[in-house]
Amino acid sequence: MNKSELIDAIAADAGITKAAAKLALESFLGNVSGTLKKGGRVSLVGFGSWSVSNRAARDGRNPQTGNTIQIAAKNVVKFKAGAELEGSVN
Repeated sequence: MNKSELIDAIAADAGITKAAAKLALESFLGNVSGTLKKGGRVSLVGFGSWSVSNRAARDGRNPQTGNTIQIAAKNVVKFKAGAELEGSVN
C-alpha cells in the first residue's frame, strides 16, 4: 500500500473526503517527524512505537576495493511493533 492508497482507505473507512484524509495523514506524519527530531518518542498502544537512537561512528570496508573507510555517526529511527500488530500478522 502506498500513500495515495492509504489516503483512499482512510477516506472510505472514516466517511470523509480524500482531501480531509490527506490532511489528517500529513498532520500525523508531520507530528511524528517533529517529535522524533526533538529526540522524543511516539507510542501508539497496540500498534507500536518510534524512537531515535544514536549510531556511533565506526570503521567499515569498501566492498569493491577492500579499503577501510570511516562511517560517520548518525541518528536513526527505530520502530518496535506492538503486541496487537505482531499478533495480527501471525
